[in-house]
Amino acid sequence: MAIQPPLSLKGRALRLLGAREHSRAELERKLEPFEEEPGSLAEALDALQAKGFISEQRVLESVLNRRSAKLGATRIRHELQGKGLPPEAVMEAVEQLRATEVERAREVWLKKFGQPPADAAQRGKQMRFLASRGFCGDAIRRVVAGDDD
Repeated sequence: MAIQPPLSLKGRALRLLGAREHSRAELERKLEPFEEEPGSLAEALDALQAKGFISEQRVLESVLNRRSAKLGATRIRHELQGKGLPPEAVMEAVEQLRATEVERAREVWLKKFGQPPADAAQRGKQMRFLASRGFCGDAIRRVVAGDDD
């Protein structure tokens, strides 16, 4: 069996991008240990970004599409910030999510519980569950209380 040469920085970046969308900051963080010459990582990422392989907008849309059905705006905001996306783009996306927060929280609640809490202990459990998913307090109260407005 022939020994394969180690992947270049660009090759490693393309392999990561083939699995899912990554922001430039994520790629820098993951590929930094493999950088042999100072500046070579930035050079490789600049080339990939110029060719359209790295797109902050696609990363944002990907996270929103994958995660918005299960998570609240707060938790998604933390994920987007962790990916190193521009703060203005993150805030704009979070504002769009807040418009549907109650409906999304209700869908998650229905799938998990499906019926109103019978006592205070169940109520607390349901509220903690929704809070752990990143939904805001107002949406949680409305869903668990059964408000339909």
